[in-house]
Amino acid sequence: MAATSRLDTSPVAVWWRTVDRWFLAAFLSLMGLGIVLSFAASPAVAERIGLDSFHFATRQIIFTLPALGVMLLVSFLKPRQIRRLALFMLIAMLICMVAVLFLGVEVKGARRWLSFAGVSIQPSEFLKPAFVVMCAWLFAEHKRQPDIPGNFFAVGLLIVVVTLLVAQPDMGQTILVLGTWGIMFFMAGLPWFWIALLGGLGVGGGFVAYEMFDHVRGRIDRFLTGEGDTFQVDMGRDALINGGWFGVGPGEGTVKRVIPDSHADFVFAVAGEEFGLFLCFVIMVLFAFIVLRGLSIALKEHDDFTRYAVGGLVVVFGLQSVINMCVNLQLMPAKGMTLPFISYGGSSLIAIAISMGMVLSLTRKKPEKRRQMGLGASVPPHSVPAE
Repeated sequence: MAATSRLDTSPVAVWWRTVDRWFLAAFLSLMGLGIVLSFAASPAVAERIGLDSFHFATRQIIFTLPALGVMLLVSFLKPRQIRRLALFMLIAMLICMVAVLFLGVEVKGARRWLSFAGVSIQPSEFLKPAFVVMCAWLFAEHKRQPDIPGNFFAVGLLIVVVTLLVAQPDMGQTILVLGTWGIMFFMAGLPWFWIALLGGLGVGGGFVAYEMFDHVRGRIDRFLTGEGDTFQVDMGRDALINGGWFGVGPGEGTVKRVIPDSHADFVFAVAGEEFGLFLCFVIMVLFAFIVLRGLSIALKEHDDFTRYAVGGLVVVFGLQSVINMCVNLQLMPAKGMTLPFISYGGSSLIAIAISMGMVLSLTRKKPEKRRQMGLGASVPPHSVPAE
């Protein structure tokens, strides 16, 4: 059977032999946890606004199925096709980001959503993986041919994206994009002078945001002083404390019932209350494993584009998870950012699935490695066309 399977050259068989199964298992585990925790976190929210108890849990399952399909479909693509997909997404989402400013639905003073025929999407969620992949390509092209101003174009793209995010305003996504871009630029060999300069600009931008945006100032002031409306973050902390090490049991949480966004931004706190800090550590280990494995693979990769893209995609994934968990633990001001694969939300779930599908695609074993394993014909490496 083993010999037969090695001779099977169907796309699915080749994909199964080359895909990183550790990544795949980690992603599927997080998706499964997202469904389980939606049943724990969402009924109280649904009942509070007059919906069926399992309205959000059912929708989470409905979102997860296409997200899984999209992730697997994207993982079949070749690096060249990943670049083309990212370029198409980037152009489409930049147009949508401009449209949001004029046609978007305003929620809590911010315009971040577009609604088409009853379906709402958050363009910034889909913009992130496209932005990361295109910046990776620009950095790689500049390194391959220094006369190509790839770094200059990457800076220009960053300015455009950040400007559109600040205009919404969405400071959480802005911080996420800036942090990821800076790490990618560092991976591309940025001199220390530029690292210090960009760091200084980032700090300066934070002060400007504090002075210009009332909601930013309010969140930071509430975090530092504990004064004002801190109800939700206080309840998130209390839920974690109430759960202890092993939780109060599925469906037995009481603090979760009064957290307004328990199914979305504060699902980590619900996990702590009902399943204990033990499950919280498991979730953190899963995220850390994905990030560390991704960076380890990126560091060993010889192709610059693949190295920067994989590194950037797992960094943005990891930073988003860290921000969400830190807010739940009262270690950061509230940001309104979802926990990847676990929080409720169709746009976030499908966008993250696309992003991690790209990671699965770019980390698949290369033809040279497959030949060394006896999975392909004995052909000199230089005879295989580059992607």
